[in-house]
Order: sequence, then C-alpha cells, then structure tokens
Amino acid sequence: MMRGYRRLREADQLDRLGALKDAISRQALSVSNASSVVFGAATPVAELVIRQYVLVRVVSWTKLNESVLYALGRGNAPVVHPLPREWRGVLASQGLRVAPLRSALLWYCYVGRLFANGLYTFLKSLLSDAGTLRDKRDPIGIHAHFEGLSEANLPQPAPDRRSHDIVTWYHGWRNRIEPLEAITHGVGSTNPTKVADVSVTAVSSPVPRLRTSGSLVRFTGWGLLSFLLAAADLLRLRWWHALLLHEGVLAARVRLGSPSDLAREFLFHNSSWIYRPLWTYEAEKAGSRITFYFYSTNNETFKRPGGYPLQTHMWHVMSWPRYLVWDEFQAAFVRRAVGSLPYVEIVGPIWFTSSARELPEIPGRTIAVFDVTPMRKSYYQTLGVDVEYYVPQVSAAFLTDIQQAAEAAGLSVHWKRKRNIGPLADRQYRLCAERLERCSNMISIDPDISAVRVIERATVVISMPFTSTALLAREMGKPSCYYDPAGVIERTDRAAHGIPVVSGIQELAVWLEEMQATQSADTRLRSAR
Repeated sequence: MMRGYRRLREADQLDRLGALKDAISRQALSVSNASSVVFGAATPVAELVIRQYVLVRVVSWTKLNESVLYALGRGNAPVVHPLPREWRGVLASQGLRVAPLRSALLWYCYVGRLFANGLYTFLKSLLSDAGTLRDKRDPIGIHAHFEGLSEANLPQPAPDRRSHDIVTWYHGWRNRIEPLEAITHGVGSTNPTKVADVSVTAVSSPVPRLRTSGSLVRFTGWGLLSFLLAAADLLRLRWWHALLLHEGVLAARVRLGSPSDLAREFLFHNSSWIYRPLWTYEAEKAGSRITFYFYSTNNETFKRPGGYPLQTHMWHVMSWPRYLVWDEFQAAFVRRAVGSLPYVEIVGPIWFTSSARELPEIPGRTIAVFDVTPMRKSYYQTLGVDVEYYVPQVSAAFLTDIQQAAEAAGLSVHWKRKRNIGPLADRQYRLCAERLERCSNMISIDPDISAVRVIERATVVISMPFTSTALLAREMGKPSCYYDPAGVIERTDRAAHGIPVVSGIQELAVWLEEMQATQSADTRLRSAR
C-alpha cells in the first residue's frame, strides 16, 4: 500500500483516491422495487439510503483506499474489493483494473453476512422485548437522545464546577426541546448524573422497547415477512433488502412502538455524517426532531492557488433534515454540499469534550497553542488525503516556530493536542514533542481538558489550519490566528472563516508583537477610564 501511495505521489496524483470516491458516491445504484416492508417511511428515498449505507460500509475512510493502493503497489494489479456492480464499473472508468468475479463474490459474501446479522438482530430484539413485556416501569419521559458519544462527551465538572461538554451545551441552548426531563446517550458503564434539574443517563439503544403484546405480535409478523422477502430477493441477486435487514429491524420497532416513548430530539454529530439511520425516518414521521450538529469546523478541502478543488469526503450525500453550525461560513459549506432545502441554524461554537482534570498553573502572559497530531506514515497514507499537510514535518515546524517566537517575545506556550491518538501518532512528531516539552517556556496540556478553559487563561491563541479552536478564541474575545509554517495555505481560503492566516516565523513574530501592543494599549485605556 505504501508503494502504491509513493507511485501516486510521484505521478502528482494524490487527489486520485478522493476523486474516485466522489465518483462512486454520485453513481446511483440500480435499486428497483424497494419494499416499504423493510424501508417504511424511507421508501421514497430508498436508493439514497442504500447508497449511504454501502458507502459507510465498504468505501468511506480507509476501506476502499487500502484495496486501491495495494493494487497500485503491485504494479497496477486488479483491484479486489466488495462492491456492487455499478461501482465496479466506476473503478474501471477511472482507469483502474478490477477483478470482477472476485469482487462480486466478496460483495455477495458481505451481503450474506449482513443478512445473517439482520436475522440475529430480529431474534434478539424479539426475545428481549418479550422478556420485558411485564415490566411496567414508566418510560423515560420527555427527553433528547445523543448518538455516538463517548465518556469524554458527558458532564464532568472541573473544580470550578463547570463542564464544557456537548450535553451541558445542549442543556443551555435556547432552542433545545421544551420541556426537557432527561437526556439519554449510549455510553454504557456510566453512572446517571444531572445537568441542573435534568437527568443524564445511558440507554442500551435509541430505539425504545415494544411495550405491548399487540405490538410484539405485529413485530413478529413483520420479521417473518421481511426475512422471506430478503431471502427470496437475494436468491435473485436483488441484494438491498438483505443488506438493510438489520436497519429495517430498528425501523420496524420505531414504527410499531409508541411515539410517546421516543426521544423528542435525536442528535448526531459530524464524525458520522454520511449515513442517516433508517429508523430516523420513522422517528421523524412520529414527531421527533432529527438534528445533525458540527462540533468541529475543520471540514473543507484546502484552497489551491488556482481556486477551490473538489470537495472530498462525500458531504454531498448527507440527507439530514436539520443542521446546527457555528457560523455563516459553515452554513454556506452545508448549503454547497446539500442545497438549500434542509434547515440550517447558526448557533455559535458547540462544545463537545470536557474533563474534570485541573489545568496546570498558567502564570503571566501566555500563548494557547492547538495543533493536529500527525499519524504514522503507514496509516496516514491509507487516508487518501490529497494534500500532505498534517504530516510530521509541518507539525514539528509549527510547534518549533511558535516556541522560538514565544521565547523571543517573553511569552510562555500552553500547548494542547487535539486528542491523544496513542500508537497512531508519528514517531518523528513524538520525538519533537518530547524535546519541546523540556523547554522552560513550553507546558503541555492534557488533550482531554476543554479548549475553553485553556483559552480563558491565554493572552493570544494560535491554531493549526483550520482547527475550530481559532473560532472559539475569537468568540471569547481573544486575539486568534492560524499559523502556517509551510507557507502553502491561501490567506483567502473560506475554510479560515475570516481568521487571519500567518505564514512563516517572521510574520509570526510581527503578529505577536502587534497583538501584545494592542492589548497593552487596551489595558492603558481601561485604566484611564
């Protein structure tokens, strides 16, 4: 795979993988007679739902990239990857050799595995709901549910009793559902807690259990009919009902259950943007609000000297009905991707993770620094990124330049990594970080601590393009910039959201001097008043 990557780089074709996945995502699948038995409320958009699901399962992230790089690294050998017929044709149209028989065999084996998983999910749900039929406990009440969270996204008050997590943010958001009695999430092994008077508790599934014998009988009939339909179609190589059987089980439980048991709002974040779960169409039909929120703003492809290239990562396939964004720049990004039909609301910075750990002592004037940890080469190359920016050479220069400029200006540096990625972090970067941490003016901050708490105590804020901490700092009234040590970021890139881009250590030194002078003048003015 690394050999295949080198060949793309030498041919100046690093954008080839992104273009390939974009072409696949735009190729409709030949789906006919999608049954409402499986797809329910999503039947009118069944092809899009299927395309989203297959993209997530076999194309997105590194899945297809690895197969293509492996083939290129073996001297342009045929690509072997589980893909439906239409998408195998796209690979061929993009100049890649494809092993049609092996890829088709892998595809139907994969569909068969998901069909078996769907049957297992149905039986498990049936037995589980039958076992709790006599449980007469009241449902949760009027609540909102968050999907895809981790423990770091839950309330964890610091010593000052504040927490900057997504649940706390939602509780304070003026447009949350009202009244609100509870907030639920799927993070198991966590103790129930509260945000003010609202309980925060884990649930095993966003889909509530069936609570009556009548609904259980109807669910049993649905399961038998769906299984026979999917099996018969699969024998005729009509694979979509078998593929989505697992998702259909969840949708059927929502459709056959009581609408009053559903969350009033279901919230999904931008780490999982492509596939909108099938059951959410049923929940929306039953009156629930389906909301997709951005906890980050670093989503756009970098501008080139000649203009904006193809926007990668298949954002255009999204079909969420509501989006929460930080500012007008991000609202425009969403509208470019999915059009003007969905509802887009600008809400300002959205908190996401927090930690109860205390900040180290931050004396005097300081720079809060936020970078992006580069991944080790063997993994990074499988991501198919078209610009080599988040690499150890750039990240090391970013940190080293800031440390030197801060030392010359008499400032300390409080550096917070975006997240701790463990062994995925590049070794060269780790060695640079260890060296810099020995500098007297460099203090490393635990990655889990909220950026809000770090920025509050900072004099100025410097971020790597185009992380969202720069926007958060601006919102908090702190001088903020993106620093580009490589000098390749276009200053007019809309992905900067209006934040200034500083290039090179000399510009950085000038910017720091100007920011300190401005702040000193502001301080004198306030004293005079």
